[in-house]
Amino acid sequence: MASPIRMSGMVSGLDTESIVKALTSGYQTKVDDYKKAQTKLSWKQDAWKEVNTKINDFYNSLDNYRYQSSWNLQKATASDATKATVSANGVAFNGTQTLEITSLASAASLTSGKLGEVGTGDDKSKVTASTKLSDIAGTDAVGKTIRITVGGKNTDLEIDADTTVQSLVNKLKDAGLNASFDEDQQRFYISSKKSGTAQSFSITAGTEAAGMKADDSILKALKLSSSADDGKVDSNTGAIKKNGVDAEITLNGVEYTSSSNNFSINGLNIQALAKTDGDGITINTQVDTQGIYDKVKELISSYNDLINSLTDKYNAKSSGSYEPLTDDEKAQMSDKEVEKWEKKIKTGLLRRDDTLDSLMSTLTNGMMKTYYDDSVATFDDDGNQVLKAGTDASSAKKYSLATFGIMTKGILQSATNRQYEYHIDGDEDDASVSSKTDKLMTAITEDPDKVVDFVKNLTNNLSKELKKKMTATSLRTVFTVYNDKEMASEYSSYTKLINQWTTRLNDMQDSYYKKFSKMESTLQELQSSTSSISGLVSS
Repeated sequence: MASPIRMSGMVSGLDTESIVKALTSGYQTKVDDYKKAQTKLSWKQDAWKEVNTKINDFYNSLDNYRYQSSWNLQKATASDATKATVSANGVAFNGTQTLEITSLASAASLTSGKLGEVGTGDDKSKVTASTKLSDIAGTDAVGKTIRITVGGKNTDLEIDADTTVQSLVNKLKDAGLNASFDEDQQRFYISSKKSGTAQSFSITAGTEAAGMKADDSILKALKLSSSADDGKVDSNTGAIKKNGVDAEITLNGVEYTSSSNNFSINGLNIQALAKTDGDGITINTQVDTQGIYDKVKELISSYNDLINSLTDKYNAKSSGSYEPLTDDEKAQMSDKEVEKWEKKIKTGLLRRDDTLDSLMSTLTNGMMKTYYDDSVATFDDDGNQVLKAGTDASSAKKYSLATFGIMTKGILQSATNRQYEYHIDGDEDDASVSSKTDKLMTAITEDPDKVVDFVKNLTNNLSKELKKKMTATSLRTVFTVYNDKEMASEYSSYTKLINQWTTRLNDMQDSYYKKFSKMESTLQELQSSTSSISGLVSS
């Protein structure tokens, strides 16, 4: 609401506005203090929202590591990559297999003969997309039907006086075929959209849409006979038809067919590229050790990004006595000065925050956990790992990240706020540890299951502990790590207090302005009386 315009001090000469502001400064201070507190709270809410997003993203990403299906990583190679490309999806058996490729899949196709010119004498011209079929086949073509059959489905094209080459092409496309007319070559090019014998098609003609009588004169005129033998030129039209072909392979002595050149057999994906001509090729499938290594590295990198961000916020420099600026204070500063001032406050909002400290402890403690591998231990109903019956406790070994050469540098050797960051010994992307022995890759190569079991257990525990931190309470909503409900309630309280004290401030100012206005009126009357008396005396 705009402040009322007040005219005062005109008789007394007093700076009434300044006096009233001074008299009500206590109320203004209250309003300003509550506004500053609310602004600071709003910034803190934003800071927590950012943290909450990072925590949620990390929590959700743990699903990529805590399930066995995520670790079914295999690498398949073919001895001749020009004949076939191969990949494995994690369930193929490791070892060597023999592959022979007998035939490749192809689509059915029909290339028409070359059309002649239409018209007579000097009016002769090449056939174009707009040429009418009746101009090619003669007026007897009008009223006839061309039937297109694809996969047992019939589509009929009734020829009338306006039916053009493009109309036929469009109908062929509508029927489920690839089709075009090349004006330079004067030929129709037609093919099935997919490869394989089941995708073969036919084009026939007659005088009726149903129970058509044999009359292929229009097809002969269009050079579109589809009755030619596979791969041979039709003597009447010059058309060449090729039937669809299925791909055929033999894997370990067993024959397989496919409408495409792609095969999926017991977790092995094969794309046939060329015939082997009796010379089989070898497929080798093994555990993708590099893939497992990269996945562990991905987890560590994701964790480092999160913990470093939280550590920066927790150990941020104190903003000291800096408080949000009022509008009057901002007006006296440049935009850069205001931005710098506010940044100093925002940076330290979560400094030494107890909730943040608790979150960091959950993460760091979770990363330091030790576990048996799944071959000797299981988990009870409380989530505690216990040895299986018959296991010798004295010989059962527990594993930690350090077992695989994954460690922090500690406070003394780490860069500022990087004391919880993990490094993988031998990681070529980390100059600080690249020269060390690569224990992780060695462990994966020797026993990948041992490494995978450990990471699954580690991330499963982290997931459970973070979920506890995000459980809904009376102070926070679900999947939230801070007391968002409490902060929202506090923000609303500030709004009420600001409104209350603003009302009191306005009321008090109005009261003082009324008193000064009355004083001005009295002085005006006194001045008028004095002037009258002076006038009588002087007369």
